[in-house]
Amino acid sequence: MADEEKKIIIDEDWKEQAQKEKEVLAAKEQEEKKKHEDEEPEAGPGGPMPEGNFAALVSMLTTQALFALGLIRVRGEEERTPDLEMARYNIDMLQILSEKTKGNLTPEEEQMLKGTLGDLRMGFVSVANQLASQQ
Repeated sequence: MADEEKKIIIDEDWKEQAQKEKEVLAAKEQEEKKKHEDEEPEAGPGGPMPEGNFAALVSMLTTQALFALGLIRVRGEEERTPDLEMARYNIDMLQILSEKTKGNLTPEEEQMLKGTLGDLRMGFVSVANQLASQQ
């Protein structure tokens, strides 16, 4: 018996069945994926999030700089001393963004970034001068 060769018999039907099941599962997965793509994302407590784009990134950094300069505040919060260091950091981040994206922006994006940087720099100088005159 030891000398006898053992033969493995493979049932070809199970392979076909497994392949069919795999195809059915893949089709269901594609259907679910398509179904979820068609649905609108649920809005969070503040409403739906805006589209992530270059203008939104610039706006986010600009808002942080304006907040640090004390030019915008959270409603109901008392006035704080401007944080020039934080404002400078956000303005510098926008400058780096400008340098790193040079030649890759649309004319509108380039003009928006250039104008924003100019306005923020003027605001920074104005706030810095006000603080210096108070001392």
